[in-house]
Parts: sequence; structure tokens; C-alpha cells
Amino acid sequence: MSAARLVEFVANNMVSEPDQIQVDEIPGTEENVIELRLADQDIGKIIGKNGSVIRAIRTLIGACSVKDQKNYQLEIID
Repeated sequence: MSAARLVEFVANNMVSEPDQIQVDEIPGTEENVIELRLADQDIGKIIGKNGSVIRAIRTLIGACSVKDQKNYQLEIID
């Protein structure tokens, strides 16, 4: 499973409006950027209390980085 699909899967199961989720992967020379767009009221659910949820998602992406031998960066777009 690619890192972008993993982010989409986790976000779909956490938010109240999964139809507004958009995940884009932008390849780069040093790292690939994964952009996550979602409804305004769902941003807090993805970030979590003190950033705990987004930190856990980034840890999962780190595991994908090792497996794919690529660097990933997750950005939440307003």
C-alpha cells in the first residue's frame, strides 16, 4: 500500500465527511509531499489533541518511507 493510499484510508475512517477528502502525492527529488485536503470541521479530528493523531499518521508514513525507500512529508491543506 502506498503512503498516499494509507493516509486516505486513515482519514476516511476518522472524519465525518469522507466524500470531501482529497489526497495528492507530489513527487520531488528529495522527498514526496502528500497533501491532505478535507472539510474545515474535520481538520481538528485529524490533528487531534496536542497533535497526537497527526503525529501517529506521520509515524505510519515513516514506516512506508523505510519500505518504499522514499522520504514522505504530510501536509494538511486548508
